[in-house]
Amino acid sequence: MISKEKQKVLDYFAKGRNFYKLMEFEKAKEEFAKALAIDPEDGPSKVYYARCLHYIKNPPPDDWDGVFVMTTK
Repeated sequence: MISKEKQKVLDYFAKGRNFYKLMEFEKAKEEFAKALAIDPEDGPSKVYYARCLHYIKNPPPDDWDGVFVMTTK
């Protein structure tokens, strides 16, 4: 069974992913931030939060397929 805290993290992450797919990166970032406020070590939320910051500054093209292209290793 999952704890209530972990369920909240999962719920915020799911909402964030939905906004992310819709290219609503500010809203997505807010949801990932809520997840990280509960669990600062949540890896997926950290990754997507960082990607949102990137896409807010560097918006993807209108035909973006959701794939994040790494430019550094």
